Amino acid sequence: MAKQIKTIGVLTSGGDAPGMNAAIRAVVRTGLAHGLKVKGIQKGYNGLISDEVIDMDRTSVSDIIQRGGTILYTARCLEFMTEEGQKRGAEICKKHGIDGMVVIGGDGSFRGAQALSKAGINVIGLPGTIDLDIACTDYTIGFDTAVNTAMEAIDKIRDTSTSHERCSIIEVMGRNAGYIALWCGIANGAEDILLPEKYDNDEQAIINHIIEGRKKGKKHHLIINAEGIGHSAGMARRIEAATGVETRATILGYMQRGGSPTVTDRVYASLMGSYAVDLLMEGKNNRLVARKDGKITDFDIDEALAMTKNIDEFEYQVSQILSK
Repeated sequence: MAKQIKTIGVLTSGGDAPGMNAAIRAVVRTGLAHGLKVKGIQKGYNGLISDEVIDMDRTSVSDIIQRGGTILYTARCLEFMTEEGQKRGAEICKKHGIDGMVVIGGDGSFRGAQALSKAGINVIGLPGTIDLDIACTDYTIGFDTAVNTAMEAIDKIRDTSTSHERCSIIEVMGRNAGYIALWCGIANGAEDILLPEKYDNDEQAIINHIIEGRKKGKKHHLIINAEGIGHSAGMARRIEAATGVETRATILGYMQRGGSPTVTDRVYASLMGSYAVDLLMEGKNNRLVARKDGKITDFDIDEALAMTKNIDEFEYQVSQILSK
């Protein structure tokens, strides 16, 4: 028989992502619409262990859907990786009567969710990460805003690069995944796109590409470099020394995580948040909400974390054709 849920909690964990507030809002208001009590856990698992638990109502999530970041704050918590920390977290949940939890974050956050599930708390995960590196889903909350923010910044840098006839290396976020770099490379018309999944460390090939472009009359060269490769400043120095072309490196950094979420991130985060509460009402546990093949669905968290994800080969081939 399905476990009857009366009180749910919601927390955000790991790196913040635009759209997290939309997801929180949807969880709170959908929960209240089902007659549930809703608790907000501040500062992720760190706040759970520290008992930073607050009551939430409709006004708690008023005027937040357009805001970046997370109103519940977020933190990484090494203590929750220990058995003692996980036990403490489960005890706090039980103290507040929380029998269902929505965890918004990335793969590290879902490992914490697994621990709560084993301790008897029904848990549903929402993929909140700009990196798009959760294998079971085609979409993660924050990715669309992050790539749009990066795209706009790169457009501005390209104006200056063209004016000064430079080579520009622009490093974007993504941890060990190259999705932001790939999408920006295509969207910004980059001449070279360096992805952790594909790059063979052949810097000479990039140098040759720049030299060939100059011979054909090309006045600038744009390289999108993924965070998982990094070392953009050193690369810029070596390229300038080898080509004689003035080369500058720009690391976009944390600006990609902030800002008002796009309509895509607001709508999908809202749908996912509401879907998560519906799953809890059905007595579901240890599930991860995903958008797959155009539909909102869910996967077992254990299975989802065991999946692997690679760069789409067609998207990569197109990026290579268009960059020539």
